[in-house]
Amino acid sequence: MIRNLLTSAASTFDTAIGSTLLLRRRSRPGQPDPEALGHDERIARLAELREMYDRSEHYSADSSFFPPYRKITPTITPVRSIFGPGPGKVVDITWPSDFDVVCDDIRDKYLAHPKNRSGAARLFLHANPSRPVVILIHGYLCGQYPLEERIWPVQWLFERGLDVALFVLPFHAVRTDDRSPRFPGSDPRLTNEGFRQAIHDIRTLSAYLRERGAESVGVMGMSLGGYTTSLLATLDDDLAFAVPIIPLASIPEIARSAGRFVGSPEEQTLQCEALDAVHRAVSPFARTPRIDPDRMLVLAALGDKITPIEHARKLADHFGASLETFHGGHILQFGRADAFRSVGRLLGRLGLLSAR
Repeated sequence: MIRNLLTSAASTFDTAIGSTLLLRRRSRPGQPDPEALGHDERIARLAELREMYDRSEHYSADSSFFPPYRKITPTITPVRSIFGPGPGKVVDITWPSDFDVVCDDIRDKYLAHPKNRSGAARLFLHANPSRPVVILIHGYLCGQYPLEERIWPVQWLFERGLDVALFVLPFHAVRTDDRSPRFPGSDPRLTNEGFRQAIHDIRTLSAYLRERGAESVGVMGMSLGGYTTSLLATLDDDLAFAVPIIPLASIPEIARSAGRFVGSPEEQTLQCEALDAVHRAVSPFARTPRIDPDRMLVLAALGDKITPIEHARKLADHFGASLETFHGGHILQFGRADAFRSVGRLLGRLGLLSAR
């Protein structure tokens, strides 16, 4: 009974906060507003974009649409020491994100933001680097290190023998400024390029962690980070595990729930389908899973009104992975302890936890 009440309250809170988070941001003066177009204009423009992606020599249903990772020597900034089961340290790292766009039309716009041209992560490292590492990927409009250290069970993971990396998505936190575009946003080209850069930077970070001695690298992500985690699981053969949590699974479905489409219900459905076709280039559903089902776990909140449980269910079905639920919502995750116990069981089955 108490759990039902908490879940109901969390759903109400999701509805209130979600409507604010998903509000459309107005274009700056002098810039075109993609969301001001009528139905016919939208369908025509989306058809042009789909054709561009379909004929692009960079795009296929495999990984060739995504740039290969680069070897890096990051800039390392000490943050503090850690004293737990053994000595450790917290450091922030940055590195050049040598990324270029596929869509020439937005190259200047996308690359005009210096902060986003650097990858960034905060690392929680044991003295001995020869151990598993988990990369944690944040949600939409998040990524600030102090916040993420409270959202994720960083200490819990560290004490169980894992090194931890808090990865920052493109155009978020230390990688954004007041003039940066939103990712994801109303321009599907920026959204697609944002996911391309996110995958590029995560692969680069993973390669660096393996080079410094990590015996394996896995990934967990919440919400937008859950989508990114799922996409990575269709591209990286070497993932030790993947855990999407309260995941986003479909950009068009989020646009529909936010009231971004116009016209009659039939016209809105056509716009949703057309947008889905444009985002096929970065959709986990367009790609074959590269991870064994027993190495993946999908977690959903029963009261989630921002990325409802249907998102998680579709991803679990696509990957053949287990789906587990916890009470609460997207923002008020009252059952998060149960969710992370499920993660602990997965890591234990995979032999990635140190004996305590």
